Amino acid sequence: MTSKALFLDRDGVINVDHGYASRPQQIDFIEDIFPLCNWFQQQGYLIIVVTNQSGIGRGYYTEEDFLHLSQWMQAEFAQRGIKIAEFFFCPHHPEKAKGKYLKDCSCRKPNPGMLEQAKQKYDIDMSKSVMIGDNKTDMMAAAQAGVTKRFLYSTADLPDDTNIGYEWVDSLTRIYPM
Repeated sequence: MTSKALFLDRDGVINVDHGYASRPQQIDFIEDIFPLCNWFQQQGYLIIVVTNQSGIGRGYYTEEDFLHLSQWMQAEFAQRGIKIAEFFFCPHHPEKAKGKYLKDCSCRKPNPGMLEQAKQKYDIDMSKSVMIGDNKTDMMAAAQAGVTKRFLYSTADLPDDTNIGYEWVDSLTRIYPM
């Protein structure tokens, strides 16, 4: 049986983007992220995070640090009755990473690799899924992966000049009925 998913970028959508967060003390959750996820979960969506994490590749923090923070975030959501199925992440960067992380990969958004991995693992119908990101690269990755409903969440008005189609919202409450 196929599933539908709510794909979320992490920094800038789930939490305020303070830059290269790797510890719980650096996380301030975005207002309305919990009610939004709760609503989508009640509608039968899996909640999946897809996040570029070049801070790993740059040496700012380790994969272990990222995984610990992700587990802490999953626990914070679970305390509110929300299950995050999984965090998919890309530690690479094509120019600013070190060692094995210095590469142009298929998982770093705007490439669709993380979404495609999730699709395979969870048997997701991408045409019934939703992507919420704070960057046009999130929208591009979702479009390439076949996610038809895409929301660009930003307080800055970012019109769609990509020709891929997305809806700009300045509040998460514009995405779900309150």
